[in-house]
Amino acid sequence: LSIIRPMASEPFTSHLRKVASAGVMTVGGDTLRRALDQIFVQHPRVKSYVLDDQERLRKHVVIFCDGVRIDGGDDLARPIAANAEIYVLQALSGG
Repeated sequence: LSIIRPMASEPFTSHLRKVASAGVMTVGGDTLRRALDQIFVQHPRVKSYVLDDQERLRKHVVIFCDGVRIDGGDDLARPIAANAEIYVLQALSGG
């Protein structure tokens, strides 16, 4: 966590907000993964919805960071701006 810097906001879809018990969250971190880790500490159940057992982004989850789609893998290590907007979306199926 960086000292004296604005923090990234991380809105979740309505389904993930039920698991996280929060809508927009403000977290610190200089990479996308570190920002996500802040969420996982506060809301451990979210991690299994977002990452698989190999710590990779699940196939049915997409993340947008400042309007750029994150595909997982090394993209989770990408640096983020102090005021980055991160959207975590989960595809749902069923009828």
